[in-house]
Amino acid sequence: MIPSLTTTARSRWDKALTVLLVVAVLGAIGSLVYVTATPRVGERFTEFYILGPQGKAEDYPKVLVLGEKAVVRLGIVNHEHETTDYRVEITIDGEKVSEIGSIALKHEGKWEQPITFSPTRAGAHQKVEFSLYKGEDTEPYRKVYLWITVMEEWVESGS
Repeated sequence: MIPSLTTTARSRWDKALTVLLVVAVLGAIGSLVYVTATPRVGERFTEFYILGPQGKAEDYPKVLVLGEKAVVRLGIVNHEHETTDYRVEITIDGEKVSEIGSIALKHEGKWEQPITFSPTRAGAHQKVEFSLYKGEDTEPYRKVYLWITVMEEWVESGS
């Protein structure tokens, strides 16, 4: 028996659909393997913060006497997905008073240390600024600050 023309056309159509289905399934499997094998890189950023001397977001130094040292806790957490070098400059009203040299942190690495600074002149509303630099950058990556009042001498408020 000789197959009819419609049976031959139907057979070719079935073969073409079967090949197309196999290609689609292989493509889906390949996409699934790629998505699961390739890690997602999330947002890249660095946490930079100051805490009070007890490691809490309170009790920041506000009023100092000239020559007195103030203490805060400075923190850096690396979420850059690579090892990153940092440095920190501390300024009071734009005058550099200290620098913390190379701090190398791996991804998810954390650095938190007590930092001491001392104002060099008396005056109200002095801005103590902590500027974080990444690598060899000349512009700060992040900044945090607090305001202090520095008195010539301690004045007792009394009765």
